[in-house]
Amino acid sequence: MPTVAFHTLGCKVNHYETEGIWRMFMDQGYERVDFDHDSDVYVINTCTVTNSGDKKSRQIIRRAIRKNPDAIVCVTGCYAQTSPGEILEIPGVDVVVGTQDRKNMIQYIEEHKKSRVPVNGVSNIMKNRVFEEMDVPEFSDRTRASLKIQEGCNNFCTFCIIPWSRGLLRSRDPESVISQAQKLVDAGYKEIVLTGIHTAGYGEDLNDYNFAALLRDLESKVSGLERIRISSIEASQITDEVIEVLDQSEKIVRHLHIPLQSGSDTVLKRMRRKYSTEFYYQKVGKIRKALPDLAITSDVIVGFPGETEEEFMETYNFIKKVGYSELHVFPFSRRTGTPAARMDDQVDEDIKNERVQRMIDLSEELAKEYAARYENEVLEVIPEERDLEEENMLVGYTDNYLKVKFEGTQDMIGKIVRVKITKSGYPYNEGKFVRIMDFATHGKMKVNA
Repeated sequence: MPTVAFHTLGCKVNHYETEGIWRMFMDQGYERVDFDHDSDVYVINTCTVTNSGDKKSRQIIRRAIRKNPDAIVCVTGCYAQTSPGEILEIPGVDVVVGTQDRKNMIQYIEEHKKSRVPVNGVSNIMKNRVFEEMDVPEFSDRTRASLKIQEGCNNFCTFCIIPWSRGLLRSRDPESVISQAQKLVDAGYKEIVLTGIHTAGYGEDLNDYNFAALLRDLESKVSGLERIRISSIEASQITDEVIEVLDQSEKIVRHLHIPLQSGSDTVLKRMRRKYSTEFYYQKVGKIRKALPDLAITSDVIVGFPGETEEEFMETYNFIKKVGYSELHVFPFSRRTGTPAARMDDQVDEDIKNERVQRMIDLSEELAKEYAARYENEVLEVIPEERDLEEENMLVGYTDNYLKVKFEGTQDMIGKIVRVKITKSGYPYNEGKFVRIMDFATHGKMKVNA
């Protein structure tokens, strides 16, 4: 039986696609082995969001070539899409496939076996208008299932290379989304994370169907699904219809990730983001009115070209005003090929690092404040794994994305359990197991004491 090994860099979408690619190999009779083992084929799914993503991808490619010089090395993903020539210059790379046509990967490998000539399977992503279907009915190593619903982005922010590596926005066929969700639930997953490159942009390329309609259909048509999580939603995508769906839903979790990037209007303009801080704040206010307990997390880029101390403090104070439950803080990274990389007034690295630290400290402070509201409350948690340091402890997330550590047994992993938060904190909240939840098929909840 031929063997294949995978290494995935980057985002949730890449991890999802690696699972899809693995299904194709499995259907052709391959056995999956660990990346550090000898394998007949190595597949490296690359990331290009920063220059260091490219560099890490090259390091992993070379590691595979050194591990087994006779193996076929196949490179896919975002870096493969934007720089196929650069990758093919690495001696030992045999097949390059970008972020489309992954269905041809095994065919290219077979071609290479005959010809021994490297195969470049990358084509112009900007011409693609169709979502590439991949069947992922289960995951090798996760208790939370991702479900990719769309591809690409039309925004062209000045710091971002992604439209060039992923193409323009394409939505997955609604029936395909529903059927894939049902397969995941049938495989035992209680929670599905809707994911994509611009997730809540779903439906912008469809005539009479949008993101709110998809959420409604997932709730009503997928039997046995308990939690729906939206990986990310832009402020401009929080329409009255979406708010109404969230308000009425019993399955969409109390957590939204709403990227901010900057809380300074002048910086937002340089980033070519399509909103002002006032617009963003109005949307957050509206959604909090409908869902008072909502946890809101966000992304922030610190040290964007030209960012003054005054602009940084505008962002800092705006973040305090919104009151996020946690932030993902990124120092600005000059991504070759983007307008922001060519801008004047690049911020000094020392200043950037000092601002990043201040922002991380603020994030921790906000996370502790949010978590403290739930001390002594009983919340529903899906344990995902054992704690690495304490064997008898499980780690999982509540529906409002609090990370909780509590004493439990292996058979609880992947189930919904009730846990009392005994001590709030960061990065973990401590809890005490109360009971396992059992959801009857008719949708009413039974409790196992």
